[in-house]
Amino acid sequence: MAKQLLIYSQVQPVSSQRHKNWSIKRLTDFEFCRDVNSLPLMAVEFPNAASDMSIVFTGQDDQIMPVVILGVREQENLYLNDEGQMTSRYVPAFLRRYPFVFSSSDDGANFTLCLDESYTGCNEEGAGERLFDAEGEKTQYLDNVLAFLKEYQVHFNRTRNFCAKLKELDLLEPMGAQFTQPDGEKMTLTGFMAVNREKLKALPAEQLEELHNTDALELIYIHLQSMRNFNRMLEMVADKTKDEGYVKSEDVPA
Repeated sequence: MAKQLLIYSQVQPVSSQRHKNWSIKRLTDFEFCRDVNSLPLMAVEFPNAASDMSIVFTGQDDQIMPVVILGVREQENLYLNDEGQMTSRYVPAFLRRYPFVFSSSDDGANFTLCLDESYTGCNEEGAGERLFDAEGEKTQYLDNVLAFLKEYQVHFNRTRNFCAKLKELDLLEPMGAQFTQPDGEKMTLTGFMAVNREKLKALPAEQLEELHNTDALELIYIHLQSMRNFNRMLEMVADKTKDEGYVKSEDVPA
């Protein structure tokens, strides 16, 4: 699967010295994610994202995290139209926080607010929202950005704990989706994991109760249900690339 942080290219810490006169125009399109075929997703976002996107897991060891799949090939976002608008009913917070992001150099003990200075909405002409006032103090806009990213980080930590529980219970297994072209050539999307239904059913009652009490069980079922959206994505591929000839899928989780 494609790298997930390519939407950021010129990240710099936000400071009153460097950005005193900077303003940020409102995000009007998501062109910056056209070449991204998967995005990180927080557990709290599962119910909204699952309506038309497939939620799976990637990573290894303590770095396992949920993602939504946006395309069957690298550098392909089927949910982004020609005008740069996301056609999904829900836009993940990973995109909505752009061009801002937290960075940490001490394993998450402290965070620094950063800005992708390559974002086309960055300017020193006063267009949009200022980052700092005339005295170099944070504006209400920048305070709101900080609040949003702090909340995002809280949900990131909760999501990481959820994934750690899935790994502890050995519920995740590698999966792949295979697509067949008219000439018979097969193409497989790999590099992701899903919850094994049989392992889930085989858990002892006390472990199932724990998953239920922490809402993890609900998240698992939402994840499993969301994978039906693979078939919808194949229809999107067919509409977009008829000349390339994708016609059916095999081994797509139901």
